Amino acid sequence: MRGNGICSIILVGGCAQDVPEETGAKFQATYVWQRKSPFGAPYSGPHSLSPDREKSYSLTATAALGTRTWRGGEVYFNPEVAQGVPLSGLTGLGGFTNGEIARTSGPSATFYRARLFARQTWGLGGGGEKLESDANQLAGSVDRRRLVLTAGNLSVLDIFDDNSFSHDPRTQFLNWSLMTHGAYDYAADARGYSWGLALEYLSDDWTLKAGRFIQPKEPNQLALDPRIFRHYGDQIEIERVHAFADRPGKLRFLVFRNVARMARYQDALDLAAQVGGPPDINAVRTVERVKRGIGLNLEQEISPSVGLFGRASWADGQTETYAFTEIDRSLSGGVSVKGGAFGRARDTLGIAYVRNALSTAHRDYLAAGGLGFFLGDGALDYRPENILETYYSLNVVKDFWFSVDFQRISNPGYNADRGPATVISGRLHYGF
Repeated sequence: MRGNGICSIILVGGCAQDVPEETGAKFQATYVWQRKSPFGAPYSGPHSLSPDREKSYSLTATAALGTRTWRGGEVYFNPEVAQGVPLSGLTGLGGFTNGEIARTSGPSATFYRARLFARQTWGLGGGGEKLESDANQLAGSVDRRRLVLTAGNLSVLDIFDDNSFSHDPRTQFLNWSLMTHGAYDYAADARGYSWGLALEYLSDDWTLKAGRFIQPKEPNQLALDPRIFRHYGDQIEIERVHAFADRPGKLRFLVFRNVARMARYQDALDLAAQVGGPPDINAVRTVERVKRGIGLNLEQEISPSVGLFGRASWADGQTETYAFTEIDRSLSGGVSVKGGAFGRARDTLGIAYVRNALSTAHRDYLAAGGLGFFLGDGALDYRPENILETYYSLNVVKDFWFSVDFQRISNPGYNADRGPATVISGRLHYGF
């Protein structure tokens, strides 16, 4: 919620020194158009990325409304509308090419509540610092040492695994495995939102976060399971602010644990060996399972115009993907360059590389002809999925950006028999 690429307009209150913003409203709209070039593929399955030429688009618009309530209290509400058509029915890749497409449900506009949550801050001293007005953040002064409780309907990624250079597909990189840890199977409905609570303790250069959020009733579906003590996603993250060569940076370490009725790949393989035919995870989703994972996140400013970032994540990969995408290990890194050096201070150039991989059980399941929620070529000549993405974001006028984006994906769906795939995108983003 701190930095989703949505600028703000103040309705009541102001930004004068030591005068808190009492009420704020922000708005964003983002349109993404994509074209995938045809590529070679000797075979395809029910959940393959199509080798044919394809086009895709997504459109989202969000209002972010917030107000202060009691001492230290704030409430936020985000109505959102979305529509769009994904490439290949949103199948055939680990790292999908548009982080906005998950919120869409077809070519007709759908209105829904994206967020409705409360935040309570308790100051613990240590001096003051200023918070700038942002999406779901009111401007004002807070203690450097503080405790923050957030509860309600929001995205896990509003709080966990932030990164200044690679986090927001509305303004930065588009690929799913660059907006967060690729292996981070965080609790969410099919649009990327959940209900839960998170507690943050901030003390000078350290931040400790812990949160629990509810899971969908079925893998990657919209309906959520309200039984937060039975089916849930837990995460703990520790963040350290540092300076390297007098330039600021941050290092974050994340641990997550999911509990839900999830199928194990090996159970599906064992059942198929007994009864014949391809393995089917839907036939073995019978009891609660646990999925664990970790992630390391680095951002480092090199100069006022240049920043580096990197992520490494791992999940055990024994159970099916439940709420994000089919990635069990992921490495990513890149550079973000502001255009101030050539007189375009609000422009941004980004270049990144990603290497996604699967666990042994996951790849064996797909090689035997099994279908995951997103993957299933009918066979598999396994290789890690490699993604190169670069974009240039041009600030056309004050609140309007146009971006061009290029993605090259080797071994799409982890299959060396298919690809490489090339996707070119155009993005329009407006925010105030």
